[in-house]
Amino acid sequence: MNTTVDPLSARRKAIILVSCCLSLLIVSMDATIVNVALPSIRDDLGASPSQLQWIVDVYTLVLASLLLLSGAAGDRFGRRRTFQLGLTIFAVASLLCSLAPNIETLIAARFLQAIGGSMLNPVAMSIITQVFTGRVERARAIGVWGGVVGISMALGPIVGGALIEYVDWRAVFWINLPICALAVLLTAVFVPESKSTTMRDLDPVGQALGVAFLFGVVFVLIEGPGFGWTDPRTLAVAVIALTALVAFLRYETRRTDPFIDLRFFRSVPFASATLIAVCAFAAYGAFLFMMSLYLQTERGYSAMHTGLIYLPVAIGALIFSPLSGRLVGRYGSRPSLLVAGATITVATIMLATLTGQTPVWQLLIMFAVFGIGFSMVNAPITTTAV
Repeated sequence: MNTTVDPLSARRKAIILVSCCLSLLIVSMDATIVNVALPSIRDDLGASPSQLQWIVDVYTLVLASLLLLSGAAGDRFGRRRTFQLGLTIFAVASLLCSLAPNIETLIAARFLQAIGGSMLNPVAMSIITQVFTGRVERARAIGVWGGVVGISMALGPIVGGALIEYVDWRAVFWINLPICALAVLLTAVFVPESKSTTMRDLDPVGQALGVAFLFGVVFVLIEGPGFGWTDPRTLAVAVIALTALVAFLRYETRRTDPFIDLRFFRSVPFASATLIAVCAFAAYGAFLFMMSLYLQTERGYSAMHTGLIYLPVAIGALIFSPLSGRLVGRYGSRPSLLVAGATITVATIMLATLTGQTPVWQLLIMFAVFGIGFSMVNAPITTTAV
């Protein structure tokens, strides 16, 4: 059970939703905007292919590893307080990223940035569910939330391309600073403080095992091609990751208050939403990473030109993310999920046919189909899981 807050006006609720969505905007955009900057970062800092992958993956890895811990911290110490702390850490880390003199410092700053980012989305979602208590208004609010994910992740490459073209790759991190400042101000003025009346126990062992598994999998996928799949280092990390997974499953099933309650996965809607989310975001992450390098290295396009080619993804998100939210509110999650799954599948099959001579008009069609599919998936999986 959670502490309740005083009834809020519709205007104040809207402002609270805006402040929460601002945090989602920077976290989601930062997961994508950096992809367009990778060739510029490689040339400026002399990064290797595996280091370029770490720039992207250390952010998403730490973000994923700390989400549940940050959510529990918000329940225990106050959601508004945790939210503001996350915004501050994210802003400071963004500044450090922009000042990084070498690739190692940039990766470390991205690590810190993810720590701040992990305090934002789960806490913001808790704030939204506390403020929007009615079934219909909560579905609509979550629909807007899901729409912001699609829009921000689609706009990231375009905004990044413009900043790199006219300023510098470091500017892709500067953009976070005013957004964080505005979110901190709106949160301080409009968001009520709330805590959970039932405190979950912290689970450092489960947290450590989960992080070990995730880090091991990412390490093998990134460094395996360079080291060799049969290299002792690759095999050792793979064994550690598998051991950590087995230990995590056994340990969590025996705890009364586990880090991840595995019983949730007995729910077909929850398990299905989780699986769909993993597949959709994995496909999108691979799409961004590979297409940015393909367009700028293989095709020789500028960062700005690359960002413009991503425009169909953004247009698809602008149109179909809100539409998906409305469809979920009216008809439930199934129609949006069916459309999303079909279009992402078609887009990935089309992308598998890319060559160095693929016409631009075909690229635009492929990107548009992928953008429609990905923008449709956020609202239904969020609503279903919650």
